[in-house]
Amino acid sequence: MSHNKRRSFLVASAAGLGTVALGVAVAPGIRLIEVSHANPVRPAGQPASSAVRWGMLVDTTRCATGCDDCVKACAAENGINETVADKRQGAQWIRKIDIKEAKTGRQHSLPMMCQHCANPPCVDVCPTGASMKRADGIVLVDRHVCIGCRYCMMACPYKARSFVHQPLSGQNPEVPRGLGCVESCTLCVHRVDKGQQPACVESCTTAGHNALLFGDLNDPNSEISRRAAAAATSQIRADLKLNTGVRYQGI
Repeated sequence: MSHNKRRSFLVASAAGLGTVALGVAVAPGIRLIEVSHANPVRPAGQPASSAVRWGMLVDTTRCATGCDDCVKACAAENGINETVADKRQGAQWIRKIDIKEAKTGRQHSLPMMCQHCANPPCVDVCPTGASMKRADGIVLVDRHVCIGCRYCMMACPYKARSFVHQPLSGQNPEVPRGLGCVESCTLCVHRVDKGQQPACVESCTTAGHNALLFGDLNDPNSEISRRAAAAATSQIRADLKLNTGVRYQGI
């Protein structure tokens, strides 16, 4: 096949991807095109809309030192730390950190995860396009395109990504993970696309802590927008101007 014919074939194949790729499952119950385009507020069959921007608000005044309910919920939902392989490689999509203000000595405990930046450096440095940001702001990794170079891990200022060094088993079929791939918090995209809350938020609310709030940052009438407007919020490393989707109150 000549170069021109080969190029024409690739262009034609790409043009038809929207219909063909719907039949390519990345794992039982989840498909690549569905992951990229699904959104509970859009009509079926239409791509995710930039009119929505999913985000999370963390109230550090309600987040207690030593509490790791959100971490446990994330692990249970996404099939993390359930195998020897996971425990050896330290996979953790959300972690609790303690910070202390140098001037006042005031201490805070807060969850740290992928911040789902509007301008994600992980996406900028990815050579294959595996790191991607949906139109609704959720940052994901396509494990079928990821080559494991780990450039994104080096670029992330939040140390939010980890690398799968060993084979995994006993995984949640709705959460595709794989050997040789980088991974991080997905805001439980498989739940969000069914109109549900991320597992960490649901767990925190059920336990009565109410330190986590999830919603549409673009909707001025949403609870998360009203809360953010009523009290000052902070972005971790705001100096980087990444416009994070995760905001913090009380720090």
